Amino acid sequence: MKFEEMKDDLIRLAQKAVQTRSYSNEEGELARLFAEEMRRLGYDEVRIDSTGNVIGRIGSGGTILHFDGHMDTVQVNDAPLWKHPPFSGEIAEGALWGRGSVDMKSALSAAIYGAALARDRGALAGKTVYVTGTVCEEYCDGVNLQHLYEELALKPDYCIICEPSGNKITLGHKGKAQVRIITRGVSAHGSAPEKGKNAVYEMAEIIERVDQLNRSLCRAGGPSGTIVLSDISCVSASLNAVPSQCSIYLDRRLALGETLDQVRSEMDQLVAGKDAYWEVGTLHHTSWTGKPLDYEPMHDPWIIGKDQPLTRALIRSCAEVYGTEPDFFDFWDFGTNAITPVAMGVPTIGFGPGEYKLAHMLNEHCPLEQITDACRVYARLIENL
Repeated sequence: MKFEEMKDDLIRLAQKAVQTRSYSNEEGELARLFAEEMRRLGYDEVRIDSTGNVIGRIGSGGTILHFDGHMDTVQVNDAPLWKHPPFSGEIAEGALWGRGSVDMKSALSAAIYGAALARDRGALAGKTVYVTGTVCEEYCDGVNLQHLYEELALKPDYCIICEPSGNKITLGHKGKAQVRIITRGVSAHGSAPEKGKNAVYEMAEIIERVDQLNRSLCRAGGPSGTIVLSDISCVSASLNAVPSQCSIYLDRRLALGETLDQVRSEMDQLVAGKDAYWEVGTLHHTSWTGKPLDYEPMHDPWIIGKDQPLTRALIRSCAEVYGTEPDFFDFWDFGTNAITPVAMGVPTIGFGPGEYKLAHMLNEHCPLEQITDACRVYARLIENL
């Protein structure tokens, strides 16, 4: 099938995907939708694994290409404020509107059709292409692919993360460390606070240190790391008691050149001299199939070189679609599933439709032209690798 013959079907799939609500841990209906479309397009193998990821395979050659996009979205808590209802999948002003249109159902739809287009062009000789729709990325990025690769006994030769980039080649992203700091106190009756030790007061200076650390990171000049306190809680026997424990959760983003060892040293300094300790902010979730997902949020930043075969092939593919080589390369400031293939030593790169600053936002929408162009670029990339 030629691209012009499948273009409308591609947009319809993206539209239907947006209309299918798929909050994290609720992706089952969307997984079945994508699986059905893969089968209709004649994929050689389609399955939903034990974690709930949908997996499509085309071809059986020795070079393995993997296109990944996550199916889950963040929730909508402001539906009355949207210009178009968030699950309408409405097409207006040349764009697809709704939750997930940018992050990232349009890209996943484009990858599903891109692989089929490459096959129909006879570009799969010696290649195997996997397209995956993964679960729970919004909470546990990368864990989904850990389970998927283990279950399939798979290590691809190349991985393309289809997160939104405005169809700009994205060479990497920041690292991330999520940490919990706990202070200890001594409980006492609220009428006699001098008999206890208030764990919240013990935390107060640490919070000030967190703010100072973020200011010092931002003063470094150029792209910088950040740290933010994203949650705080305390343990108290009652509302009439001195809190015996206080906990804060920190989100630390690492710029290129920063390391997890540096972060560990920063955490030691934050708790120095206080009755406190820190630990990795491990998160525990369960996928829609009931599979436990344990997420250890400690990841170094990464970048792929412009001279690498995967990058050169993507540059060529963009030039073939747009008529000129790209003169701008992006670098995401957020985390993605890329952390898993990167940790395995798999050459990995990012490219996908939609302005990523619209992800998670009111009136999320993705230009139709970017969706169709991404499909064409993905097909060319399969051909050029």
